[in-house]
Amino acid sequence: MQFSRTHLGIALGAGGLLVLVFLGFLWWLSSQPPVLARSEERDPLTHLPLTITMNPFRDRTLERTANNFIREMRDGNCRQVLAHWEKKKDYRRKRAAFICDSESQHPLISWNLLEWEDASPLVILHYKGERYSSPSQEATYKDLFSVTLEDKDGGWAVTKYDAFY
Repeated sequence: MQFSRTHLGIALGAGGLLVLVFLGFLWWLSSQPPVLARSEERDPLTHLPLTITMNPFRDRTLERTANNFIREMRDGNCRQVLAHWEKKKDYRRKRAAFICDSESQHPLISWNLLEWEDASPLVILHYKGERYSSPSQEATYKDLFSVTLEDKDGGWAVTKYDAFY
């Protein structure tokens, strides 16, 4: 079967239209917020959505900052990471000591992002983590924790860490 110029024009036009629609979708997606969708179903205890769909083109600076903070805590550098909290004359001084003691007794093994809560100028990232139940590392358990970040001088800084031990 031979193809005429009309057939070739239709095929090229349809292909070009598909490419334009695809590029338009990518452009639209790049201007969307970090969380594209949350499930209607929520955990009855935490009220967090069971699933979220994240935008693949989101700015991951917040997640990298939070992950670096969590990784430093896991690696035993809690006192160095929270040193600036211990200098403050508010609740964070006692809280930092408690967090460091608890983190050494129940170290994190792994964590997954569950929810992204935008409360401008703060962003709260909720995680589900797996921890050792004791320093002897005989058993594990899963728990929820959150990292609160604040935009300070054009960069993101961790201002709060909440965990259940």
